Amino acid sequence: MRCAGLGTVRRLSDGLSVVVQGQEALYPVLYFVMKHILLGPILKLFFRPEAEGLENIPKRGGAILASNHLAVSDSFFMPLVIPKRRVTFPAKMEYFTEKGLKGAFKKWFFTGMGQIPIDRTGGSAAQAALDTGIRLLREGNLLGIYPEGTRSPDGRLYKGKTGLARIALEAGVPIIPVAMVGTDIANPIGSKMWKPTKIRVKFGEPLDFSRYEGLSGDRFVERSITDEVMYALMELSGQEYVDMYAAKVKEVQDAPVKPADGVPEQRGERQDRIPETKAG
Repeated sequence: MRCAGLGTVRRLSDGLSVVVQGQEALYPVLYFVMKHILLGPILKLFFRPEAEGLENIPKRGGAILASNHLAVSDSFFMPLVIPKRRVTFPAKMEYFTEKGLKGAFKKWFFTGMGQIPIDRTGGSAAQAALDTGIRLLREGNLLGIYPEGTRSPDGRLYKGKTGLARIALEAGVPIIPVAMVGTDIANPIGSKMWKPTKIRVKFGEPLDFSRYEGLSGDRFVERSITDEVMYALMELSGQEYVDMYAAKVKEVQDAPVKPADGVPEQRGERQDRIPETKAG
């Protein structure tokens, strides 16, 4: 099926779709222009990003870059410091199909930033992300994933979602922990202007989970793998770990407080469980 202005749409499980031809043909050109000509030089000038552990990124073949998520700018600075490889991030189809001049700019911009659209109308967004990620990794790409699922509401590291483990097991690729440092200062949640500050991107040693080959779908295995990744991120970033999903914390924070008998309602208890250091 053709999608106007994007290319051919491939049907996945549960009726989901991803754009796989016309749009992706533009990726190398737009990505190069954004990274080396338009946006990249400006970001390097004002934020002086530094990278540690670049030797941990494979020169070829698929791998997952699992990062903490502090700010929107994480998706800008992580690919910027990787010299010879592109990083692809899943993104919702709405970023690519909006009409008008603004929509055209969004499509061009997100394509240039290495984002690939996911059509969520035919089924769950989670399954679409899984199918797309597995395909990209099997094709030898670097896939950027934020295990927390959303930006941290307060700079702490939150519980990871197990879709990360499912993708790694299905695609048979290593997971490289990535710690973003300083992006929450440069680009705080809700800010419209970025504040020039030093950015650091730390790449940890690859985590190999091939010992669990064939166990995709086992929720205990997938939780153990995810916890091991989150532990590596905690050590790499130096963040405090909270054993709650960030999205749930945001829901609690946004919910209206209803006092009972003059006592303010608690917004949720702090959780201090530390993720396992080693899966299995």
